[in-house]
Amino acid sequence: MIAITGANGLLGSKIAHQLDEESIPFFGIKREHSDTTLTGKLAINWKEADLLDIGALHEALEGASTVIHTAALVSFKSNDGEQLYRVNVEGTRNVVNACLSLGIPRLIHISSVAALGRQKGTYHINEENKWVDSKLNSDYAESKYLAELEVFRGQEEGLEIDIVNPSVILSQADWNRSSSQLFKYVWKNKPFYTQGSINYVDARDVVTMISLLLKRKASGERYIANGGVVPLKDILTQVAGHFNKKAPWIKVPGPLVSATAWIESARSWITGNEPMVTPQSARTAHERFFYDNEKAIQKLGMQFRPLDDTLEWCCSHYLQNGTINNRN
Repeated sequence: MIAITGANGLLGSKIAHQLDEESIPFFGIKREHSDTTLTGKLAINWKEADLLDIGALHEALEGASTVIHTAALVSFKSNDGEQLYRVNVEGTRNVVNACLSLGIPRLIHISSVAALGRQKGTYHINEENKWVDSKLNSDYAESKYLAELEVFRGQEEGLEIDIVNPSVILSQADWNRSSSQLFKYVWKNKPFYTQGSINYVDARDVVTMISLLLKRKASGERYIANGGVVPLKDILTQVAGHFNKKAPWIKVPGPLVSATAWIESARSWITGNEPMVTPQSARTAHERFFYDNEKAIQKLGMQFRPLDDTLEWCCSHYLQNGTINNRN
C-alpha cells in the first residue's frame, strides 16, 4: 500500500491518477480542509494530517509499505524562511521518523533541482553536485537541501530511499499558484521578460519517473527530472502563440530586475497575491544553469517530452476548461 503525502497538490494529484490507472492500492494524506480539486473524481481514501503534527502523521501513515513524499512549501518570499524550514525540513524529518518508527521500508522523496545548489562559475549541474552556500541559493533551495539530509539520515538508519529532483514543473493546475503563474502572466499581456533561462519538466514525466522507480528496488540515489532548458523569452513566446496573445516584448535590464522584485513583494504583501518575482528569485534572473538529465535517461530509461507537447497540453487545459475567463 502506497501513501502519498500532499496527494491533493500539483504533483501528488498526478501521481494519484497514475496509481489509480495502474490499479495500485494507495491512500492520500492532506491537511484538514485542503482543496482536492486537482484529484477530480478519483475515489481516494483520504487521511488527514499536518506534517508538523507527529501523532496525526504517524496515525495517517500506518499500513503503508511505501511513502511518496510530495508535500512541501514552495516560496521565494523573503519572509517565508522560517515556514519553509518548518514544513520542508521538520516536516520531512517527521515523515522519515514515522517511516522508521512504523517499519515502513521505503520512501520516495520528491525534492527539487534547487537542492543541488548553485554557485557562480558552475552552470552544468548533475546529481553529484555538492552544496555550497551561495547568494544564488534561495531559502527554498536551502530548505530542500536540508530536507534531503534528513532523507539520507533515514537511509543510514535502514530506510530504503530514492530522491527525485524536478526542475520547474509545468502542468495543468491553478494558474494563480507556483510555476503555473507563467501562463497567467502571458494571458494578461504582460510586456516584460528577462534574459535568463528556465529548466522545465512536464508533470507527466515526473510521474513516469516515479512509476519507473516503484518497479525497481530502491537505489539510494538522486535522479534529476528535467526536460530541458530554454531562454525564458522563448517559452513565453510559445505560450503566447497558443493563447493567440502578444509575447512579452520589453527586456528588463539587470539592475531593474531587483527593483521590480521589491515592488512585486510590496504588492504581494498588500494584495495577498503571489509575486511574479521576488528579491531571492531575482538573483538568478540572468543566470543560465543546466540540470543534466542523463542519469535518468540512462539508468531509468526516461524519455522526456518535448516542450511543444507540454505547452500544448497545459495551454489547452486553460482554454478548454474556461479557467481563463473565470480567474483574476
